[in-house]
Amino acid sequence: QVQLVESGGGLVQAGGSLRLSCAASGRTFSVYVMGWFRQAPGKEREFVAAISWTGGTTLYADSVKGRFTISRDNAKNTVYLQMNSLKSEDTAVYHCAAGYDYGSSRYATDSLYNYWGQGTQVTVSS
Repeated sequence: QVQLVESGGGLVQAGGSLRLSCAASGRTFSVYVMGWFRQAPGKEREFVAAISWTGGTTLYADSVKGRFTISRDNAKNTVYLQMNSLKSEDTAVYHCAAGYDYGSSRYATDSLYNYWGQGTQVTVSS
């Protein structure tokens, strides 16, 4: 079992920045691919970003590419999502997730991920 706890969400003005953190506990963190997903009210959950267990491969949704950066610190069992140039459409609950790494072609697929955090709310005011 892996437990995931997100933090760092909040209210920010459009154009601002936030950094989300996801702390993992339980089984060995370093073997998992880590992803960030988000869900806005009335919308389906969507992929945001993912990072391989080594940190050497990352994948981003087109909507956040160039604005968001995913990173991880395996020594701290933590994955981060740096969000810059935030837009009102980024408003959502952000969840981190962990899964076994079967290759980057599956990183955007939520069925890859076995463990999910409860989420942290990000609200961007225009």
